[in-house]
Amino acid sequence: MADASPNLTLASASPRRREWLARLGVAPDAVAPADIDETPRKAELPRAYAQRMAREKAQAVDGAGNYVLAGDTVVAAGRRILPKAEDEATARECLSLLSGRRHRVLSAVALAHPDGTIRERLSETQLKFKRLSSQEIDAYIANGEWHGKAGGYAIQGMAEALIPWIQGSHSGVVGLPLYETRALLRAAGFPIG
Repeated sequence: MADASPNLTLASASPRRREWLARLGVAPDAVAPADIDETPRKAELPRAYAQRMAREKAQAVDGAGNYVLAGDTVVAAGRRILPKAEDEATARECLSLLSGRRHRVLSAVALAHPDGTIRERLSETQLKFKRLSSQEIDAYIANGEWHGKAGGYAIQGMAEALIPWIQGSHSGVVGLPLYETRALLRAAGFPIG
């Protein structure tokens, strides 16, 4: 008889992360969103911030003996960490900044083991928005999919038609880099093809 596969708690309420995790054939045994302060530290760079957030989220959740998987996605314009857009003004500011230029999306994933150790991976993707007209920004704002999204956009929605160039992980931009997540889970003994 084969050993039972380990149990997994997902430290995220994001339905997108659950959907993408299912693409690996993994369903979490529990979902427990991490409640932490997500304020960047003074002069903290985007890569370090994404990694710290994923790690702190994994540590903040009591997995009750389970593995805990956490992730964080950061949109960066140069050294600047763009916020999650919670209002139209912020979304408009982000889209105006990203219009016609390249930016990076850093998606970190951390797996806390029941013994307290944490393994981490990071996906870095470069993207470019087309030069956006004010009408295109208005139309995107009107559709509302920007709400709660890092950098004020969701690549899995209408914004994908505004991005002519991407280099890296599409799933990382959505919020769960599948290659990196698969590597972490396989190393921990999760049955993944």
